[in-house]
Amino acid sequence: MPEPTAALRLRLDPGQAQPIYRQIYERIKEAIARGTLRPGERVPSVRSLASELGVARGTVELAYQLLSSEGYLQPRGPAGTLVSTHLAGRNASPPPRLEEDAAQALPGLIAHGPQVLPFQLGLPALDAFPRALWSRLAGRRLRHTAGNQLAYPQPSGYAPLREALASYLNVSRGIACDPAQVLICAGYQGALDLISRTLLHAGDAVWHEDPGYPRGRQLMAAAGAELVAVPVDADGLCVDEGRRRAPQARFALVTPSQQSPTGVALSLARRLALLDWASQAGAWIIEDDYDSEFRYAGFPLPALKSLDREGRVLYSGTFSKVLFPALRLGYLVVPEALLERFVRSQQIFSAGCSELLQATLCDFLVEGHFARHLKRTRTLYAERRQILRAALEQRLGAAMDFAELPGGLHLIGGIRGDDRAIARRAHAAGLGLQALNSWCVEARRAPALMLSFTNVRDAQNAAELAERVAEVMAAAGE
Repeated sequence: MPEPTAALRLRLDPGQAQPIYRQIYERIKEAIARGTLRPGERVPSVRSLASELGVARGTVELAYQLLSSEGYLQPRGPAGTLVSTHLAGRNASPPPRLEEDAAQALPGLIAHGPQVLPFQLGLPALDAFPRALWSRLAGRRLRHTAGNQLAYPQPSGYAPLREALASYLNVSRGIACDPAQVLICAGYQGALDLISRTLLHAGDAVWHEDPGYPRGRQLMAAAGAELVAVPVDADGLCVDEGRRRAPQARFALVTPSQQSPTGVALSLARRLALLDWASQAGAWIIEDDYDSEFRYAGFPLPALKSLDREGRVLYSGTFSKVLFPALRLGYLVVPEALLERFVRSQQIFSAGCSELLQATLCDFLVEGHFARHLKRTRTLYAERRQILRAALEQRLGAAMDFAELPGGLHLIGGIRGDDRAIARRAHAAGLGLQALNSWCVEARRAPALMLSFTNVRDAQNAAELAERVAEVMAAAGE
């Protein structure tokens, strides 16, 4: 049976006169006509799509019932709902080109490709990366590559890099693990894909933070998970609310050291409660150690994994934010009891990551360049954060009220009005800032904009960008 399609991406407009259920109906009908949804493909469950869109289940049910009555969808009971097989050969037009589809996937939320927009989230300071040093290390590795190293890479990763990471995590994050438990993946998405292929069954309930990282929950939903939005407050994920909503959930997707995107840390009491729940429910906690390296007051907080005594935490990290995203290297630390299953999954589903890049990264770590780079960028980011905040405060005054974040790579500025509408205007003006409420599912936050400061070059650049933000807000009437 085909899995629920990942091609269904709906953008709804609550401001339209057309009811939400009718918008869902029209979008799915259009996707079928265009060939984006093909006959025989499963569509997301009512619960999953309702959670993803932040609407009531009854709204999605009404749209599905209408589509079924008109022959576009075929309910199959426990097997899910399919696009009708009777529609084969009836598509009105071919599917959109891949590059068009990618550009429309998550407008303003997830950036792909070489274009770098001002305030774009998820990017380190690209001008601060030591490219000459990296090139020298990569060239050295390439010159000394033996013939057998040109064969297929190990799916689980380059062994010396796994050893270096195990040592680094022990010292910096308090995680005691064997190098065999460290698996190299293609970034955070690669880690989630590996977890879903190894442990997730269709229909498994997954807690996710609300607000939270959109791509994480989308990937889990596409893998067949039933998403359960759990609110976040000043102490992080509300574990008691998660227990109330889905006590037997099989996963919790969390960013405990620095919540994405609010920046709050999961309190010790909540960490212990989350671990207790996972142990009692036989659930797995997926820890995304998001931006943990970048705190500007005190030391980085210990990882949740460092408190794990029952082997319930799957710990994920990536080099996208500390080095550069195009590297596409991350890692997953799995409990020893699951190691054989994960290795088998990697052998089946993964061809491995570039061994040349892994070996270069290994040299970058063990020769001390990584630690020096982190130290430099922490200082640089603290300066750039202050420069951008000062420029925005001078230009906007009381029109933007900043949250006091202990770390991270972006500012959160509270505003008046509709943050999503202002963000749309900003995107049209070539600015990559984002609306806090675009990261929410059920939760609704006070309107705020999220602005990355990592690639703000200097005070003049900050002043120019602040002026552009002011123009966008003025055009929106704020």
